Amino acid sequence: MGKRLGIGFVGSGFVASFHARSFVGVRDADIVAIYSRNQQTAGEVAALCNQLGVGDPVLCERLQDLVVHPKVDAIWVLSPNNVRVEICQEIVSTAAKRAEPLKGIAIEKPLARNLREAHQVVEAIEGAGINNGYLENQLYAPSVTRGKEVIWKRGAAIAGPPYLARCAEEHSGPHRAWFWRGDLQGGGVLNDMMCHSGAAGWFLLTPPDKGFDFLRPTKVSGHIASLKWSRTRYADLLRETYRAEMEVDYSKSPAEDYATAVVELETPEGYKVLVEATTSWSFVGPGLRLTFEVLGPEYLLQINTLSGEGQIFFSRNVTGPAGEDLVEKQNAEQGLMPFLADETHTYGYTAENRHMVRSFLAGRPPFSTVRDGLKITELLMAAYKSAEIGSVIPLPDPELDHFVPAVALGTWKGR
Repeated sequence: MGKRLGIGFVGSGFVASFHARSFVGVRDADIVAIYSRNQQTAGEVAALCNQLGVGDPVLCERLQDLVVHPKVDAIWVLSPNNVRVEICQEIVSTAAKRAEPLKGIAIEKPLARNLREAHQVVEAIEGAGINNGYLENQLYAPSVTRGKEVIWKRGAAIAGPPYLARCAEEHSGPHRAWFWRGDLQGGGVLNDMMCHSGAAGWFLLTPPDKGFDFLRPTKVSGHIASLKWSRTRYADLLRETYRAEMEVDYSKSPAEDYATAVVELETPEGYKVLVEATTSWSFVGPGLRLTFEVLGPEYLLQINTLSGEGQIFFSRNVTGPAGEDLVEKQNAEQGLMPFLADETHTYGYTAENRHMVRSFLAGRPPFSTVRDGLKITELLMAAYKSAEIGSVIPLPDPELDHFVPAVALGTWKGR
C-alpha cells in the first residue's frame, strides 16, 4: 500500500479518546494533528496518543490549518452534531487548496441532526469527489461480524435467510452536556444511539456479500418517552451536573431517554424482514449493554456484551473513587461486576478504523459510507415522526427531507 496514513482528528471529546485508544490495534496509520474548539481536551487527547504510541499530533488552532497540514492524509470528523455541516463544508472548501488531495474523510455517527443536514454533508463530500466512510462501530464489532458470518454460512445456507433482528443499546446517559440538549444533538437517545441499533439490525439481515442497498426499507413505527431524567429529582441532578458547561433543563425542554422502533424491510424476492431497535439512557446496570439477536427459520444468534469475558467481585469493604475502569458507563464499584479487557475491540472501533485506513490507502470505498449514514438518518427521522403522530410511516416519505423532531425544536414536553 505504500506510505502510512496520517490522520487528523476534528474534535476532542469522549469519542475521540475512544478512537485514539483503538489505533493501538491499527497498522499503517498515525494520528498526526488535532483541531478542537476546546484546546484543553485537545491537549489531553494528544497526550493520550503520545502515551499509546499512536502518534505525536500537533494541535491546530484553526480547522483550515489541519486540513492543509502536509502530514494529514485523511480526516476523522468527531465533532458535536450541531457543527457537523459547517465543519464538513469547511473541510471540503479548504481541501481544494491542498497540494495533494485528501485520501478520505470519515464521519462519526450519527451523520447529522436531521435528514436535511445529512443531505448537506453528503452533497459536500461526494460533490468534492473525496473518498469517505461512515463511522458506525457496531457494524465492525467482532462478535457481530463473526456471528453474522456463521449464521449466514451455516444457518441461512441450509434453512433460508434470517427474518428478524433485535438490537439494543442501553446505558445511564451521555458524558457531555450537549448530548442531553435536543437542539444541539438533534434529539435524545433515539438520534444518539438508534443509529447504532438500527444499522446493526439492517446489517445482520443483509447477506455477507451485499451492502445496505440489498434490503429496501418500507415502513417505520417509533415510540419515545422520558422515563427517568424528566422526573424532578433527576432533572435537578442534570441541571446541577452541567451548570458550569451549559444549561440542561429537563423540567422545561426534555429529550427522550427511551426509544424503540420497528423497521420493516423488503428483500429482492418480496419477503418481509423486521428490525426491532431499542435504546435507553434510563438503563441502570453494570454499564453499557449492547445486545443483538437474529432469528431465522432454524437458528438463533444471541450477543450480550455484559455477559462476556469475566467478572470481578468487590465487597463493601473495598472503597474508592467512581470511575469507568471496568466497563463504559460503569454504575458501581462494589459487588459482582463484568469487565471488558478491551472495549475498543469489543465495540468495533479497532476493526472499524483498521478497515477505514486500509480502504483510504487503497483508494476504495469503505463498507459503510456517508451515503449509508444518510439512509440510517432517514430511519431515525421516520421513527421520530411516527412517535409524534402515532402512526406507521411508509417509506419513502418526501416530508422527511424537511422534518425536524419536536425534541430538537424544544417543543416536546415528554408526553
